[in-house]
Amino acid sequence: MRADRDELTSRYSFPIDRFQREAFDALDDGKHVVVAAPTGSGKTVVAEYGIDATIRDGKRAFYTAPVKALSNQKYRDLIALHGEDKVGLLTGDNSINGDAPIVVMTTEVLRNMIYGRSRTLDDLGLVVLDEVHFLQDAFRGPVWEEVMIHLPHHVRLVCLSATVSNVAELAEWISTVRGATEAITELRRPVELANQYLAKDRTEGRLHLLPTFVGGAVNRDAVRLDESAIRHAPRASAGQSRKEANRTGNAKGAHRRKLVPPGRVETLELLDDRQMLPAIFFIFSRNQCDEAAKSCVDAGVRLTTEAEQAAIRVIIDERLGALDPADLAVLGYDQFVRQLEAGVAAHHAGMVPPMKEVVEACFIEGLVKAVFATETLAVGINMPARSVVIEKLTKFTGEHHEQLTPGEYTQLTGRAGRRGIDDRGSAVVLWSPWVRFDEVAKLAGSSQFHLRSAFRPTYNMAANLIRTYESERAHDLLNLSFAQYQADRDIVKMQARLERRRHALAELQAEAKSPLGDIEEYRTLRNAEREARRFGRDERVEEIEAALRRLAPGTVIYLMKGKHRGPVVVMTSASRKDGARLRVVNKGGDSLQATVEDFDAAPAVLGSVKMPPNFAPNRKDFRQELAYRLRKTSLAQPQNPSNRRGRRDTANADLHPVARDPDLKQRMQAAGQAARVAREVAEIEGRVHGKTQTLARDFDRILGVLEAYGYADVADWDLTPDGEMLARIFHESDLFVAEVVRAGLLDGLGAADLAALVSTLVYEHRSSEPPPRPWFSNDEIRGRWQRIAAISEDLAAHERSAGVNEHRGPDPTFAAIAYAWVAGEGFAEVVDADELTGGDFVRTTRQLIDLLRQLAIVAPSRATRRAAGQAAEAAFRGVVSDSAAPTAPQTEPA
Repeated sequence: MRADRDELTSRYSFPIDRFQREAFDALDDGKHVVVAAPTGSGKTVVAEYGIDATIRDGKRAFYTAPVKALSNQKYRDLIALHGEDKVGLLTGDNSINGDAPIVVMTTEVLRNMIYGRSRTLDDLGLVVLDEVHFLQDAFRGPVWEEVMIHLPHHVRLVCLSATVSNVAELAEWISTVRGATEAITELRRPVELANQYLAKDRTEGRLHLLPTFVGGAVNRDAVRLDESAIRHAPRASAGQSRKEANRTGNAKGAHRRKLVPPGRVETLELLDDRQMLPAIFFIFSRNQCDEAAKSCVDAGVRLTTEAEQAAIRVIIDERLGALDPADLAVLGYDQFVRQLEAGVAAHHAGMVPPMKEVVEACFIEGLVKAVFATETLAVGINMPARSVVIEKLTKFTGEHHEQLTPGEYTQLTGRAGRRGIDDRGSAVVLWSPWVRFDEVAKLAGSSQFHLRSAFRPTYNMAANLIRTYESERAHDLLNLSFAQYQADRDIVKMQARLERRRHALAELQAEAKSPLGDIEEYRTLRNAEREARRFGRDERVEEIEAALRRLAPGTVIYLMKGKHRGPVVVMTSASRKDGARLRVVNKGGDSLQATVEDFDAAPAVLGSVKMPPNFAPNRKDFRQELAYRLRKTSLAQPQNPSNRRGRRDTANADLHPVARDPDLKQRMQAAGQAARVAREVAEIEGRVHGKTQTLARDFDRILGVLEAYGYADVADWDLTPDGEMLARIFHESDLFVAEVVRAGLLDGLGAADLAALVSTLVYEHRSSEPPPRPWFSNDEIRGRWQRIAAISEDLAAHERSAGVNEHRGPDPTFAAIAYAWVAGEGFAEVVDADELTGGDFVRTTRQLIDLLRQLAIVAPSRATRRAAGQAAEAAFRGVVSDSAAPTAPQTEPA
C-alpha cells in the first residue's frame, strides 16, 4: 500500500505535519493506524492517503462516519478529490453509485454488510472509521467494535479520533484483534488556542475579558476577580471546605463586586470590537439558541455588508427554493432569513436539515458571523470559527444537570481557530455564579479524556453470531471486544485494592473481638431490638421485598422453608402483583419457591455461583449442575441462620455476656467499621468476578431469552425462522419489533395505519410536558396498539427476570402525525397542528422510514411487506426527502 505523496500533498495549502508522515509510513508498512489529534489538525489527510493507496492497488475503500450529515459532507469532499463517478454514498436514505471504488456510508450500513456476508467486501482493501471515539456511546458504540472485530482480516483500518488519553490502549487492542497497529498522536493544535474568561462587573459597569492562563499558570487576576464576586451561597471549590468558601466569598468587603453573566448582545459586540468574529456560541438549549439569535437582531445587531446579504440570499434560494412556501412559513422562514441577513443564526436539532445546511454554508463562506448552537454542531461538521463561546459549563441531560467533561470541552473548543486563516483561536467561557473560576481553569487545562468501551451483546448481535459462527467462536469473539480488553487490564488495579481492604478488614475484626463472647451475635441482637422498635411489620415487608428484587441469578442466600435449612442459589426472580417470588435450587438439586413470607428479614448474601451456560431452569440437568456448583463454592457463614429477627420475648441484648465488656464501645465501633469494609470487599470481589464474566454472562442471558421466545435453539446452536427474521432487524428494540411482527399486529393494514403503529416503535416522548392522548384512525387500530403495549410489558417482565437490560417501550405520541403524513397531509398542517419542531419531525420520520424499509424486507406476510414499502415511499417526500439529499460539493477551508 503506497500513494504518491508529492501528488497528494500538492492538494493542500499547508505542509504535511509530523503525525501525518508517521501515519503514511505506518500504512506503507502494512499496518493499521489509529490517529488521535485535535479538531481541524488534518486527520482526514491520513484517510485520503490510505484511500489513494488502496485505489492504486486496485481495491475498494469505504469511509464510515457516525452520522448521516457527516457522511454527506465526506461524500462531497471525496467527489471534489476523485470525481463523481468514483465515489458512492450509502446512508439508508441515499444509495448513490454503491459499486464505486470509494463509498461513504454510516457505520451501521457497514455492520449490516458484514453480517449479511455481502460480496462487496471481497475486494475491499481499506475502511476509514471516522470519529472512532464514538465507541463509548452507550447505544451506538458497539457497532464500531462489531465492525473492527468482524471485518475480514485482509481489510486495513484507518481509525480517526479526537484526542484521547488512552489511544495506545486502543491501538494495542486492535493489534490483538487484527494485527500490527500504530498509534499516532498529535497534541498540538494547528492553530493556537487561547482560553479566556469573560465576566460582567455591574459595580463598575464593564466587561472583563481575561486569559485563563498566564505563562502556563492559572491567571491570578481572574482568580481575584472571581473571588471578589458577591455570591449569596458561596460554593466550595475543589479541595476547599464550605467554611473556607464562605470566608473567601465574604473577604475584602470594600472590594466586593456584583458580577453577572455577560449578555449575549454585549458579548457579541465585544467580540466584534476585538476582531474575534466569526464565533460559535454553544448554548445547551434549542429554545435559547433561537431566542439568542432573535434577541441580537431585535437589538439592532448587523454584522453583514450589502454584498454579503446578497450572497446569503443566493445560498438560501439554492438550498430552500424547492420547499413549499407554506412549509417554509411554518418553519419561521422570514425570521430565519432576517437573522441570516444580519449575520447571525441558530443551529440545532430542532431545525430541518436544509435550514441547518444553509447556516453551515453561510458560516463556511464567512457570511454569517455568529451562530448560536447546541453541542450537536461539535460532531464532525466542518464549521471552524475564530472564537468559541461557552455560556455554561453545565448542561441538562433530561433528568439532571451535569458538568461538561474534558472530552466535551475539547470537542466544543476544537472549533476555535481556522487553519490557514487565523493565527490563534479563542475559547471564551462566561462567568457563572454556579461555577468557580478554578473549575473553569481545571477543565480548560484537562484537554484529554479516557476512552471507555460501551460494548454489550444485543438480541440482533446474538442472532447474527448464531447464524455466522459456531458457539465457541461466538463466545471468543465477545472476548475480543475492547470492553473485555479494558476489563482484563483493570483487574490488576482492583485486585491490589481488594488486598488492601482485606488486610484492613482483618485488623478491624481483631480489634472488635471480645473475650466475653461473639460481638456479631451481640450486634445482631442490638440491631434487631432497634429495628423492632423503629419498624412495624409493613415496613419490614417492604424492606424484604426490595431485597428479594435485587437478588440476581447466581446469588446464594440462606433459606428456612419447610424441612429445608441451608444455602440456596437463586435461579430466577420475578415481581408479581402479590409480591416478589424467587425460584431457587438447594445443594441436592431440588427446586424451591420462596416469597416474602419465608423471611422475617432481608436475606444475607452468602456468596455467588457462576450460572451454567444455556439457561434452562426447567431442566433437571441444569439444576443438578447448578447444585454441584453450589456445593463446590466457598460461602460465608450466615450470621443469623434462622433468618429471623431478634425478639424481645426470646432474646435481650442486655443479657448477652458481651454487654459486660468494659471496652464494649471501642469494640462496637470497630465492628461497625468492619461491617462496612466487609461490604466494600464483597463489592470489589463481585467486580473482579464480573469483569471477567460480564460479557459472557450477558450473552448467555440474551441467548436464554431468545430460546424462551422461540428465536433460537441454543443447544443445537441454530436459529428458528423467526430468529432469521430477527437477525435482519437493526433497531434499538430489535426483539420487541420482531415480537410485534410475529404477532401479526402489522398485517392486513393500509399504509397510513401501518405507519401509525410502526411509529410507536421508534418515537420517544422527551418533553417534560405530558404527551397528548394517543389518536388512532379506528377502534381496531387502537386495539392493536394496546396489544403492542401488552407485548412490551410481558417482554420487559421476562427481561427483568432474566437479568437482561429492558428494551425501550412503545410510545404512541407520534402515531397521529405519522398517519396524517403518510396519508398525504401537508408538512405545514402536520407540524403546525401538533406544535412539533421541523427538525424533530424530519428526524423521527426518517427513523420511521428506516424501520418501514426493513419491514418491507423481513415481514413474513407479502401484503405487509408491500404495505410497509408503500408507507416508506409515501413518507419519503417533501421536506423529508429534501433533508436526506446530499448537496453539491462546496469549497471549504482545509
